[in-house]
Amino acid sequence: MSYKPKFHFIPLILCLLLQAIFSDHLWSQNETKRDERAVSGRTASTDATDVVFLPRLEKPPAIDGDLNDWKESAYHDGVWDIYRVKHSSWYNPSRNRLTDHLNEPSPEWDLQARYYFAWDERYIYMGTEVYDNVNDVTDPKHEKPRWYYKDCVCWFWEAPRDTVPESFGQGDNAFCFVIDTGYPDYGAWWRHGGPGKTYIEESLPENAVEYRIRMNPWSRNNADYILEARVDMSRTFGLSDPEWRPSKKNDSYSVEIVHTDPDGGDYGGHLIIYGTGDNDISWRKVILTEPVGPPERKHF
Repeated sequence: MSYKPKFHFIPLILCLLLQAIFSDHLWSQNETKRDERAVSGRTASTDATDVVFLPRLEKPPAIDGDLNDWKESAYHDGVWDIYRVKHSSWYNPSRNRLTDHLNEPSPEWDLQARYYFAWDERYIYMGTEVYDNVNDVTDPKHEKPRWYYKDCVCWFWEAPRDTVPESFGQGDNAFCFVIDTGYPDYGAWWRHGGPGKTYIEESLPENAVEYRIRMNPWSRNNADYILEARVDMSRTFGLSDPEWRPSKKNDSYSVEIVHTDPDGGDYGGHLIIYGTGDNDISWRKVILTEPVGPPERKHF
């Protein structure tokens, strides 16, 4: 009698094979989608901490070096120092660092700051309250665009936000304020792009900016300061990107803060916040919102 094998295991093999093929297909699809998102610019995020909800100011503040008339209505997220930056997702020790020229205080007293910003129909408002150990605005090889060799607070803005990775191309703007109470002509600096142009360097036009610096505002240290500024969006964003339109609720921008602190050195320390550098793909998303009130406090 001849033997006829029974292949009961064949359906099982076929099932396992189909499952492997189908799983591989799904993995490939997911990888393709991730690649497409990466190429298109930014990957989507549902984490609200990845977004700055920027409040509108109902009343224009006086630009006088005192933030008390608007800081409770602005966006800010607490004190920043090198320790906090070190635990951020964008931290890079070669970029985010402070300088040690011996006899320096502990890092939290070398530089710490709160940053405030808001908007209205005409202006972007920027302010900062800073504890610093040394005020240094002397650059041994001074050139006007070299704000990053001096004590300076600089806000990088992309307006409007897009999905094209650029380094100071169309729509990218840096408003940089050197902490020099002599208010030199390079003290309010504008790095920006334009259609077909990158890294345009010039002073902010006088009719586009107003800013004030107040040194030692808490009678603690002569190097402490408050910076308060406003920049006219139509005279800056509108020139950098012809597609910019007057700001309104739910518009989407991007932001990064670069705070430089050489402390007597040549090329000194930086706190870089909400991004990794010049490439606007890394800057934090901003959504313009309606006004907000101060934090509620419980009364007994």
